[in-house]
Amino acid sequence: MMKFFFMLIFMVPLCFKNNMFWLIQMLLLFMMMVFMNLSINLNNFFNFSYMYSLDVMSYGLILLSIWICSLMIMASENLYKINFYYNFFTFNVVLLLIMLMLTFSVMNVFMFYMYFESSLIPTLMLIIGWGYQPERLQAGMYLLFYTLFVSLPLLMGIFFIFNEFNCIMIYFMKYLNLNYFLLYISMIMAFLVKMPMYLLHLWLPKAHVEASVSGSMILAGIMLKLGGYGLMRMMIFMQQINMKLNYIWIVISLIGSFYISLKCFCQIDIKLLIAYSSVSHMGMVIGGLMTMNYWGIYGSYILMIGHGLCSSGMFCLANINYERLHSRSLMINKGMMNFMPSLTLWWFLFLSSNMAAPISLNLMGEISLINSMMSWSFLSMFMLMFLLFFSAGYSLYLYSYTQHGKYYLGLYSFYMGSSREYLLLLLHWLPLNILILKVDYFLIWL
Repeated sequence: MMKFFFMLIFMVPLCFKNNMFWLIQMLLLFMMMVFMNLSINLNNFFNFSYMYSLDVMSYGLILLSIWICSLMIMASENLYKINFYYNFFTFNVVLLLIMLMLTFSVMNVFMFYMYFESSLIPTLMLIIGWGYQPERLQAGMYLLFYTLFVSLPLLMGIFFIFNEFNCIMIYFMKYLNLNYFLLYISMIMAFLVKMPMYLLHLWLPKAHVEASVSGSMILAGIMLKLGGYGLMRMMIFMQQINMKLNYIWIVISLIGSFYISLKCFCQIDIKLLIAYSSVSHMGMVIGGLMTMNYWGIYGSYILMIGHGLCSSGMFCLANINYERLHSRSLMINKGMMNFMPSLTLWWFLFLSSNMAAPISLNLMGEISLINSMMSWSFLSMFMLMFLLFFSAGYSLYLYSYTQHGKYYLGLYSFYMGSSREYLLLLLHWLPLNILILKVDYFLIWL
């Protein structure tokens, strides 16, 4: 793993040289290709160095991180064109990628906590530095305090485990079985806020609406996955108490996802609608994880990867509209089929993936999650039924509202899409729909 960290560290000076914007992106894509060619041990940890190693779960999430970070640079060409602190922006992206890769590959739980919290700082800079409205400061504070409020108990929990067992290496902690109520709550709350679970989700819509396109992409694509990854790692040594208390989280998640799906129909801001749909999908992921069966963990992992690509692509689409109309309101973003019929196809493709149509990864994930929650309790069928129906409903609502209807007469100029924008969307959509051919890899690591 060290070779990748050194590559990223040596990319930092390049960020501050002029006209290196596209070179950074090319280097990230090159790194992605090298990372894809690692020899993988499917059953255990591999690529060991002193503190870092990978298993297949970390491997998939690191691939997603590198991919989304390279696409963030591609989506933010506007910063480069208007010369808006783009050097500092590329530095921020590289720094964030270093933090994310360290989070996903570290073996020590305390170091995991440290990098998990550190990734908050570059994200905060992306929201406050390159956001659009003055309310971005408030959104940044929401993000910071929601996360920090629950992170101190997590730190205390890690210290307690180290004090009791003298070991906080992820690999060895699978032999522990900690049946303590307070420890359980303190260890998982930080991840439930990060996911975010319903009732703890208020920071997410604010952060998404105020962030620039790159901020939204990284928030939807990777930041929500940190919560799922943390839960998967922490559940291993708290299985007994989790079996007693998991009904609380599953009930909150299912009912919350249902409420949020209804709330999506009330939105008139495109970004808000996509952000709330993220909360709804993550509710299903939490439900699947908490059932603690094979299908649930497998399905939540697949849905996290699928949602990362799909949601990020939808924020790119919203930004393409925003760059032309300078508004995210559904009242103004109407009748886009008249102006950009080729973009209508992309809206259709991403929104069909968002409602889990074949052949997207989301479909595979949701089928597995339905299996797991139905096997846990037959009653969850009713909530799942509504949830999936409304998921298709708000996707169709967004599609028909933005693409059809009478276009806004206040428009006085318009330009068609550039090849960069279509390539950006293609690079989101291809992995989302091609990875289903290799879905057996996702199965094996369990």
